[in-house]
Amino acid sequence: MTGIVVSPLRRIAEMAVRHGCREMLSLLAKGHDFHRPAVIDQAKHLKIGVNDITFAGTGGLIAPQEEHVRGIIGFARNWDRTRPMLIHCWMGVSRSPAAALIAALAVEPDQDDHALARRLRLASPFATPNARLVEFGDEALSRKGRLVDAVRSIGRGADADGNAPFILPLVEDLQHVG
Repeated sequence: MTGIVVSPLRRIAEMAVRHGCREMLSLLAKGHDFHRPAVIDQAKHLKIGVNDITFAGTGGLIAPQEEHVRGIIGFARNWDRTRPMLIHCWMGVSRSPAAALIAALAVEPDQDDHALARRLRLASPFATPNARLVEFGDEALSRKGRLVDAVRSIGRGADADGNAPFILPLVEDLQHVG
């Protein structure tokens, strides 16, 4: 299974090794310093400096923007899908699940948005995708509001402690299992 591994920062090394990930997308506040797992090549690691907010940033906060979503889409489309991709943020609950949805639609655009959102909820009862990232992803991927509606339909996730990584399977993975 090549799916998308979604993780909190504190478990990225474990998840990268356990699932054989070689590509990683990091969504953390700009300037947040952390150690990239050795199994992830620097050339296969995209860092997006963004805060987990849903409004235009004030002070030092950076709200998700269209260019951040374009980066996620481009990175996903360059993913060879021979191994899982690792996407993480601070707690693995908001920014990274939103990015996982965007990445999944970037590589498999013919899938149903509601089915994708339901797969996310099944994979993680805690995921609450960042609404601003989802909105920009919906627009950038020409989903015509379907992704936004799908994410709203699954509602807010359960309270989380930031220690619940999960795998969002791709449609191609589900077809191989079934």
